[in-house]
Amino acid sequence: MPSNKPQKRRKKREFVLDVPITTDAREYVLDYLAHSFPVQLYEPFTDSEGNLSSRPVFRDGQPVESREAVARRNELIERLASLPPVPGALDQIVQRFGTDLVAEVTGRSRRVVRRGDRLAVENRAASANLAENAAFMDDMKRILVFSEAGGTGRSYHAELSARNRRLRVHYLLEPGWKADAAIQGLGRTNRTNQAQPPLFRPIATDVKAEKRFLSTIARRLDTLGAITRGQRQTGGQGLFRPEDNLESHYARDALRQLYLLLVRGKVEGCSLEMFEDATGLRLTDANGIKDELPPITTFLNRLVALTIDLQGVLFTAFEQLLNAKVEGAIASGGAATLRHVVADRGHARRSVSPQSRHYGFARDRKSALSPTLLLPARRSQPDRDLAGDDRHRHRSLR
Repeated sequence: MPSNKPQKRRKKREFVLDVPITTDAREYVLDYLAHSFPVQLYEPFTDSEGNLSSRPVFRDGQPVESREAVARRNELIERLASLPPVPGALDQIVQRFGTDLVAEVTGRSRRVVRRGDRLAVENRAASANLAENAAFMDDMKRILVFSEAGGTGRSYHAELSARNRRLRVHYLLEPGWKADAAIQGLGRTNRTNQAQPPLFRPIATDVKAEKRFLSTIARRLDTLGAITRGQRQTGGQGLFRPEDNLESHYARDALRQLYLLLVRGKVEGCSLEMFEDATGLRLTDANGIKDELPPITTFLNRLVALTIDLQGVLFTAFEQLLNAKVEGAIASGGAATLRHVVADRGHARRSVSPQSRHYGFARDRKSALSPTLLLPARRSQPDRDLAGDDRHRHRSLR
């Protein structure tokens, strides 16, 4: 912990503001709407071939704005500006629990903290991360939040020599796009010489399209495992199930089946016309369904731009088809890469400490993302074989 003198010097650099402080992206969105909302007036015309089209209207060489479009833009800006601010996840955690409980190891040089009923801007010294890390390991602060700046070269595990040997519940809030950085971050709380292994919990909201981002990191973790260890199933450290990867060949087969159901009008809550209007994707031509259908990456990217309700309808149908594909592959025994990961229908057994204590890593089959608990498991010959793979895994995390 820092001494009293550094704390006094930091207090001198703090300043309290009576005006509301917003740390969200509202100003960026308002600026985008003000400059990018389409307001130019268009007029219809017929070309030389008799085709009806539209063209922008100019007067004295200057574009003419549509009064209706300008009114809609101003109304949208006014509505957005009146919404209450939404702080980021890091600020919410720090302001909710307070700096006395939360240790922050990030690259921020300033942060907004709560001082009673007011918000204050606090400067963070260059050595603040070292002090915060020590405060967490010495059990002076119960919560630790770290970013990529604190995801390499530091230890947050339940080390036997540390005062804080409690169970680490590691919430993966924003996994990012780099698989190697994600593994490094996870390895900060799961290392050798620990009193107990951590409990990992990847986080996602109920917005269906958000799984697209977790899918990307799951796919890249699988690819990284195939490259570094020759085993695709070890890259994700057992965090993700095969159906969490939305860009696998099972997902591609499920997407094509979804396209067929849309063309036949068998997706409840979304017709073919509604799908094509909302996504801008065309599934049919003059000869019927197209041979070259939109790929899975295009579908997932368009899904993010849809309304929440339509996202739920399409993604639920797609997820059901994907789960059926994966379960069918497991039942038929034809998926060699799946049997190791989802053996015993979702329970992957692995070694979690160098003392060869064995635990089962149990998942709730109703949730695609949340590991629920750690259970003791018997030691058996297959476990000893798997423990050998995990010893290599622990070396890679150190």
